[in-house]
Amino acid sequence: MPTYEMPLLLRLANKTEYVNTLKDIAKSIFETGGFIRKIENWGIKELPCKTNAHNSIHTHANHFMFSFDSPPSQVVKIQDDCRRNRSIIRVRIYLENVVPENVKCTFAEEMLPPAYRPSVQKLLEQAKKHKRYQSKFKYNSGLDYYPFMR
Repeated sequence: MPTYEMPLLLRLANKTEYVNTLKDIAKSIFETGGFIRKIENWGIKELPCKTNAHNSIHTHANHFMFSFDSPPSQVVKIQDDCRRNRSIIRVRIYLENVVPENVKCTFAEEMLPPAYRPSVQKLLEQAKKHKRYQSKFKYNSGLDYYPFMR
């Protein structure tokens, strides 16, 4: 099961309402066969712009971050359950960013212009092999003179 990150914006309330909302979210994750890795509270912050959710306007929100594992087919159900909850202003679910372990990068390679880097040259070779790169424009106008041809 892949790991997902779910930042949540909750409307301002007391602690018991936060606990109930977070329990509901955890319950929906557990019901779909997932498990929670961690829950972070990022605190109350002012929103960059006014947000309208569930027929009320919000300028401040309490930010939480869920990190959980779940089957990919059940992610939509979890997001749907969160959107129906009236205490949640905004919810998004992202696949956790996995950093490759065996990437070797040297300062000398990074200082080269992009056209001379081995990774860019490899990509250019792959592009030249692609079918679309090899296609040519066909002049099917039927005219003897084409003004844009050199």
